[in-house]
Amino acid sequence: MRITAMHITPIALGDPPLLNAAGLHAPYCLRTVVELTTDQGLTGLAEVPGSVAVDQALAAVRDTVIGSDPLNWHALRAKLAGRCAPEASVARGDKPWDGRTRVQVYSALDVACLDLQGKAFGVPVAHLLGGVVRERVPYSAYLFYKYEGAGGELAFGTDPAATGWAAARQRAALDPDGVVAQAEAMVAEFGFESIKLKGGCFAPAQEVAAMRALRRRFGPHVPLRLDPNALWTVETSIQWGRELEGVLEYLEDPCRTQDGMAAVRRALKTPLATNMCTTSFDDLPGSARLGSEDIILTDHHFWGGLRSSMELAAHCRTFGRGVSMHSNNHAGISLAAMTHLGAAMPNLTYALDTHYPWQWEEIIIGGRMKFDGGCVELPRGPGLGVELDRAALARAHATYRRAGLAERNDEIEMQKKVPGWKFAQTRW
Repeated sequence: MRITAMHITPIALGDPPLLNAAGLHAPYCLRTVVELTTDQGLTGLAEVPGSVAVDQALAAVRDTVIGSDPLNWHALRAKLAGRCAPEASVARGDKPWDGRTRVQVYSALDVACLDLQGKAFGVPVAHLLGGVVRERVPYSAYLFYKYEGAGGELAFGTDPAATGWAAARQRAALDPDGVVAQAEAMVAEFGFESIKLKGGCFAPAQEVAAMRALRRRFGPHVPLRLDPNALWTVETSIQWGRELEGVLEYLEDPCRTQDGMAAVRRALKTPLATNMCTTSFDDLPGSARLGSEDIILTDHHFWGGLRSSMELAAHCRTFGRGVSMHSNNHAGISLAAMTHLGAAMPNLTYALDTHYPWQWEEIIIGGRMKFDGGCVELPRGPGLGVELDRAALARAHATYRRAGLAERNDEIEMQKKVPGWKFAQTRW
């Protein structure tokens, strides 16, 4: 089998005004869809976070990809390594999201090749990752502080006819009561059995108060997580981490660097998780030496694909780390890929993160994927088990062209609400 064509389609999907450590989500989030077609008439799909830089990096290796055998990933990856510039861990950047492009090229092509392999052999991708450990993959509710507004075509407006979670997705949530109301609506709609709050937006006392309010509302049997996105100092992390002992399932990235995280880990009983201080295979020796975290949150978009994430899971098993998954704004192709990975990962120890409830558009046939009891059932059918809705893809691409966004920049969007606001690596 040979790859005969590679299509790269940037898209934009509506996104509400969600707050985070880097500012405010724009009315649209960017994704890029990659399609590989073969001489046997098969098409493999992948989806990665979108930006002009990622699209250019993918386009730069098109001539290497075309003509390659999608069944021989190691050979293709070796050729890609010869074409892609080296990328150190520091290239991740200081923002909550990952700024690297090379790993996203690897991820897109790894997932698309696995989709092709699954279709060629008539098996789900999870089988190619070692087999299915669980048919239902658990996800966690992902709460955000937010301004009022729906995002997308409505920008900061609202749809007065919306009900249920669609209405809750539009409401402001800027205090503990708003956070609890958001959680109630999300849990009622999707059945999530664990809850995470994106922090780093307000002073620690306010966010700790929100976590305590969630504990009072949902009781001791619902795991809670807080992610300050590394905006706290080590001293602040220890002070407020102690306040939250007995409240949290884990505290994610309270501060920066493996050394900083290790100091906090020694001081707290609460487990620490990361997707900011240990984000590549180059970081793993430091993780093992320093003991910088208890849980590593993989993200196949930034660890180089599904197979690389399985390698990370093996490391976590060897060195006594828990493992789960980080999330970004995604459509159904990425959610399907995450679900296959979660289905195949033997030592998945925590429910996965997902932004999926915050989006409402879709680009796959059949529309939005379903959550039942907070879980997504492993898609049926060969490969990823999803196919593109061509009309929906065309609409999302037209939105991308109309929106005029080249990359994610939450600082600019935040300045529309708070003039002069600037991102700070450490704020409290």
